[in-house]
Amino acid sequence: MFRKLYFSSFGYLISLGLRILGKVHDPFMVYGFYNRVSQTFQKYSRISSSAKLINKKNIDLADHVWIGHYCLVDGTGGVSIGEGSQISSHTVIYSHSSQDAIRMLGKEYIKVAADQRPGYKLKPVSIGSYTFIGTSCVILPGASIGKGCIVGAGSVIRGDVPDYAIVSGNPAQVIGDTRDRDQSKFAALLDKNWYYDTEALTDRK
Repeated sequence: MFRKLYFSSFGYLISLGLRILGKVHDPFMVYGFYNRVSQTFQKYSRISSSAKLINKKNIDLADHVWIGHYCLVDGTGGVSIGEGSQISSHTVIYSHSSQDAIRMLGKEYIKVAADQRPGYKLKPVSIGSYTFIGTSCVILPGASIGKGCIVGAGSVIRGDVPDYAIVSGNPAQVIGDTRDRDQSKFAALLDKNWYYDTEALTDRK
């Protein structure tokens, strides 16, 4: 009954109410996210009540995204997360950096406009569709992660990660390809059209 009600036109109000409840309750998953960039409500996205999304107006989050407990998504410089991506617990995504500016300006840092601070960085982060980010990862300003990737737990991502890559470490290095991983499981699919990228495996042997 509740599920049917949620997927009706009352879904946005239910999602809002659950987010308010999340401020005083143990963490739980909340369906729904209002994307201010596209001005659409993503009914199937699930975000923990304990996750913190900063500057939501700059967070372009597609539907069917999952963001786990105690994650931080910093939208200051812009963050884009593709359909079906999963962000595991305790992961942080930063799109701005002030480690140089705070030393350069000292006590005057807070008085200077962000675009005038020497060393202050605003760089967008993008995560492709159906990418999995393991627990306790750090994604730094300017990172671009392709579609269909797996990022190992505890990895630090800076720069570009190609489509379908399996990466791990600090700094993260490519250690495999998700298409090879998926190939062995593909035959077990009840419906081959369920696979997120039906052309991804065509050139795999």
